[in-house]
Amino acid sequence: MRPLSGLLVCAALLASSARAATAVVDATGREIRLAAPAQRVYAAGPPASLLVYAIDPHKLLGWTRALRPDEAAFLPPDAARLPELGRLTGRGNSANVETVLRARPQLIVDVGSTSPYFASLAERVEAQTGIPYALFDGRIEATPATLRALGRLMGEQARAERLATWYEAELADARRRVALVPRDARPRVYYGRGIAGLQTGGGGSINVEVLDFLGAVNVAEEARAGLVAVPIEQILLWNPEVILTTDPDFWRAARQDPRWRAVRAVETQRVYLSPHLPFGWFDFPPGANRLLGVWWAGKLLYPRAFDFDLRAKVAEFYQLFYHREPTPAQLDALLGEPGVLPR
Repeated sequence: MRPLSGLLVCAALLASSARAATAVVDATGREIRLAAPAQRVYAAGPPASLLVYAIDPHKLLGWTRALRPDEAAFLPPDAARLPELGRLTGRGNSANVETVLRARPQLIVDVGSTSPYFASLAERVEAQTGIPYALFDGRIEATPATLRALGRLMGEQARAERLATWYEAELADARRRVALVPRDARPRVYYGRGIAGLQTGGGGSINVEVLDFLGAVNVAEEARAGLVAVPIEQILLWNPEVILTTDPDFWRAARQDPRWRAVRAVETQRVYLSPHLPFGWFDFPPGANRLLGVWWAGKLLYPRAFDFDLRAKVAEFYQLFYHREPTPAQLDALLGEPGVLPR
C-alpha cells in the first residue's frame, strides 16, 4: 500500500489542480475549460481587445490594429507598444490560424454577435488550433456578465467584478434618466456612417444600440438588416431632427452640401460629431466603450434628464477601462471638438 503521507500529498495536488481549473459557459452555451487561468489572451476583434485590456493589460497579446499616435496618447506607454495581430472576425478580418498560433495564446476571445456564423467560426478555429475560443454577447447590457466571465477565465475575478459592478450602476442610472423623458419628447435621429454619411444601422443593429438604449427614434428602424446603405432621397424623406456621426469629414460636408441643407437636423444645426479617441464613443468599435456614447448622446438629446458633469464621467471611465485618466487638456480636446457638444 502507498504510505498515508503519499496519499495525502496526491490528494492535495488533485485538490489544487481542481481549484486551478477554470470553466465558464460562453454566450453560445459552449463550456470553455482551461487547465489554469489564461495569462496570454488573443482578442479576435476590437470589442474583445478593449475588455481584455480593461481587466488586465498585461494579458492582452496585441491589438487587432496598431494604435495611431493620437490614440496611444490616451493610454499608458506599454499599451502603445503592443503589436498589431489582425482580427479574426468582422469586416476586414486580416488574421489567420498561423498568426494565432505564432502568438501562442492560451485563450481566444471574441465579443459581439453570437449568431450561428460566429459560433461556427469559434468552433472551427478552436478545432484547428486546439486553443479554447470563448464567444460572448457584445450588447451594452451584456457587458457586466461578459466582464465577469472573462475575469474568471483570466484569473482576475476581483478586478472584473469591480468593473462589472460599476458598469451596471452606470447603466441603471442612465436607464433611470431615460425613463424621465416622455415618449413624445424623444427626437427622430439619423446615424450617418462613413465619409458620405450614407450608411446607417437599421433596427436591431449593434451599431445603433446607443440610440435603442436611449429610447430615441431611429429613423432607419424599418431597415432591419444591420448596416445598410441609404440614398440621400430617403434621408430627405425621413427628415431627422438630429444627426449623429463618427466621421469628421461627413460632419463638415453635411453643412456645405445643398442636398443635406434641406434636412431638418442640418437646417437647425443639430448635427453632432462623436468623440473617438482612443476608441469611438458611439461606434468603432461597438463595444463597452459605447457607455461613453450613452452619456454623450443622452446629454445631447435629453439635456435636462442627463444633467451631470460629463467631464467627470469621461475621466472615470478612462481611468477604469483605459488605465489612464485623461489630462485636463485632453478632456478639452475630446469635449471641445467642433460639433461634439451643443452650443
